[in-house]
Amino acid sequence: MPSTPAPSRPGRTIAHDAADAAPGTPARNVRSLSGLLPFLRPYRFRIALAVLFLVMAAVSTLLFPVALKSLIDQGLVASDPGERVMALREHFFALFGVGAALGLFSALRFYMVTWLGERVTADLRNAVYAHVIKQSPEFFETTQTGEVLSRLTTDTTLVQTVVGSSLSMGLRNTVMGIGAMAMLIITNPVVMTQVLGILVLVVLPSIYFGRRIRKLSRASQDRVADSSAIAAEVLNAIPVVQSYTAEQREATRFDNSTTNAFATAISRTRMRSMLVGFIITATFGALLWGLYQGTQAVLRGDISAGHLGQTVVYVIILVSGVAVLAEVYGDLLRAAGATERLMELLGTQSPITSPARPVALAATRGGSSVALRDVSFRYPSRPQTAALAHYTLDVKPGETVALVGPSGAGKSTVFQLLLRFYDVAEGRVELDGVPVKDVTLDALRERIGIVPQDSVIFSANAMENIRYGKPGASDAEVIEAAKAAFAHDFISALPEGYQTFLGERGVRLSGGQRQRISIARAMLKNPPLLLLDEATSALDAESERMVQAALESAMKDRTTLVIAHRLATVQRADRIVVMEAGRIVDTGTHAELVARGGLYARLAAMQFDQA
Repeated sequence: MPSTPAPSRPGRTIAHDAADAAPGTPARNVRSLSGLLPFLRPYRFRIALAVLFLVMAAVSTLLFPVALKSLIDQGLVASDPGERVMALREHFFALFGVGAALGLFSALRFYMVTWLGERVTADLRNAVYAHVIKQSPEFFETTQTGEVLSRLTTDTTLVQTVVGSSLSMGLRNTVMGIGAMAMLIITNPVVMTQVLGILVLVVLPSIYFGRRIRKLSRASQDRVADSSAIAAEVLNAIPVVQSYTAEQREATRFDNSTTNAFATAISRTRMRSMLVGFIITATFGALLWGLYQGTQAVLRGDISAGHLGQTVVYVIILVSGVAVLAEVYGDLLRAAGATERLMELLGTQSPITSPARPVALAATRGGSSVALRDVSFRYPSRPQTAALAHYTLDVKPGETVALVGPSGAGKSTVFQLLLRFYDVAEGRVELDGVPVKDVTLDALRERIGIVPQDSVIFSANAMENIRYGKPGASDAEVIEAAKAAFAHDFISALPEGYQTFLGERGVRLSGGQRQRISIARAMLKNPPLLLLDEATSALDAESERMVQAALESAMKDRTTLVIAHRLATVQRADRIVVMEAGRIVDTGTHAELVARGGLYARLAAMQFDQA
């Protein structure tokens, strides 16, 4: 993993930290591209070949003026017409040989460099994506999904442009520029001294413009990320947007965001245009000055016409190389900003990691035991409010325990701590007698199956959506789980049965159908601990009865924790835990709690009286 900046602070988005970092210091300009080195190292051999072909192409270019000088000075000196034709032919063949070599090495360089750009970009995208999906929910509380997607697409594309094109152009023109400078110093030091003086006057302003361009490039990328974040948020909530007739409002909000991005991009483009115009004008002036000095030297008899031609071509190579380098420098500055953003993302460390020396969980039969001992917890985004306060709960293997209470009582927080999406501030969470902090995340979560309130359906067919719970499951096992969840009949009725593509987020299914697929997925996993978070909330009365029966069957020989607002679904639980404001206020069976007349009795009275 590359060396990266410190992670973003809680309560702030990455964009906020990026905006603070944008002005930066000169040390954080093109050197920011050093973050790409770990992604380049695996391809050292290919990089060496690309550099070799690049140097050979540059050498071929530098040989052209030498061949041109020979053509002018030697191909035209023979007095006999026949000898002159033969001499010209030989020199033209030499020029063609130089051109053929240039074409061959340029083609090889282009292929190798383009391959590197595509490969490194793919590796970078994979690394960023793999890193992001390992972050804890705390990361996604403070970072917009659209911003992450912008970095995965826009920023990596800028990096690809540099690695696969601009960097190669820069190196090639650097080699040619140094070679042309060396030849000019050898063949015409007077002209070279004057040209160098002009180039120094070109480079110094270019550095100033370059720093301004880099800052504007970073700001432009941040504004594009803002637009992406708005689009991702709205597109994931289209039904809500349309139900509130907010289409025009959201379109206006997106338009304002893209207008800001456009204004920033235009500022960057204006600055870059000024830089390009200045460099072209200055380098053209250097070229004309060198040509003028050369013609004066020919008139004085100091050099030959061929020598003049050679000098002019070398000056052209040198000044054009400087002009290209200025253009490439702008691309490097934009890519440096993109690399900074990507490295910041890679540098964000999840507070939830597997222990260095994990404890193995013992094999279980009949379910896992669960214990929360004097647990206190506050969400990082809401540090003023305690989600759980001195919370203690013991669940025996094979027991079914229901968590009930008003919204915000802390029921879902218990599930999040068991899955170790967060770590507790005080107390201890245990699974099968082992603190969850001492178990690897994979081992912990392999033992837990969850049916969330909002069913998640992936852009795949029904078979693969259910198999997500157990990737190695056979088709027969998937179908068996679907039957147990009462999903087999409606899946079989789909146009292509289990091979039917369900659409993005399961848009082709009803809420109840999505929930049954989610239940089948958890049943296929067959974990010793099952977490049901309002698992039947999206079902109609008939489907609820069927799925409730399936869930009761699935609860056998395993530990089950159930969150339910509809108390009719938890009356048969072995124990009902009543929660309020992050604390347990009562515990017992349905009959016991109703008889005691506390919070549960009031909730039950409201629901059953209404029924």
